[in-house]
Amino acid sequence: MSLADATHIVSTAWLADHINHPDIRILDGTWFLPTEPETGAEEYAKGHIPGARFFDIDDISDHRSSLPHMVPPVEKFLSRVRKLGVGDGHTIIVYDAKGLFSAARVWWMFRYFGHANVAVMDGGLPKWRAEGRDITTTPPIIKDRHMYATPTPDMLRDVTQVARAMKIKDHEIIDARAAARFRGDAPEPREGLRAGHIPGSKNVPYSDLFNADNTLKPIDDLKDIFINAGIDLTKPAITTCGSGVTAAVLSLALDLIGKHDHSLYDGSWTEWGQFPTLSVATGDT
Repeated sequence: MSLADATHIVSTAWLADHINHPDIRILDGTWFLPTEPETGAEEYAKGHIPGARFFDIDDISDHRSSLPHMVPPVEKFLSRVRKLGVGDGHTIIVYDAKGLFSAARVWWMFRYFGHANVAVMDGGLPKWRAEGRDITTTPPIIKDRHMYATPTPDMLRDVTQVARAMKIKDHEIIDARAAARFRGDAPEPREGLRAGHIPGSKNVPYSDLFNADNTLKPIDDLKDIFINAGIDLTKPAITTCGSGVTAAVLSLALDLIGKHDHSLYDGSWTEWGQFPTLSVATGDT
């Protein structure tokens, strides 16, 4: 695989072989749920892949919104990534400390802003560590780089668009949360949210897409998972989750199986679940 082919997934071995290439930029996109004690920055400081820069999902977001880590304005995105030394012509490789959890959100954001040469490292930092590969606590020396960005509005959906899709049933709305949260049997990690899911949506827990070593399952298996969840792959899809992070894992998987007509509901359940005027379903349907 060449640098030009690194658009979705690369292996730990591929990154190890290309780690010193001048056009590679490695980003640690680790993020934790609000109920977890760790932070991504703390985990990065404890140890990261040599050369990796920390991509802070909460910081590189729209702070004008009351919702967490919404897509930032293009000017803010460019300002932050330039300061990370990421620019035009770079191939970006993203990983996270859980395996494949938040890295896909970073992948999706770069794609949204028009940067095609971005991939997720399959298996993440756990696989890298398990293979005995180098880890460092030393941050890289960074020089600002210029980047051009053109947002892709069709990749993003807001609550009004999702509500419309729910009513006219012209999209498949796919929820990445765990089955118990989807059914409304488990509490949400954020206070004040109702339990359940968007009526008519279907559940594909993001964790079902992985092998035991946190790598993504083969493409045929991924496709079967979506089909077995009752999803009509001829319809355009909207991915959703708790706050727009693991929804991007579904977006990555859909792209891998060759389905490119999908978008992400950025507000996800953090937005939908707090408004009493929006319908909520419970159970498996």
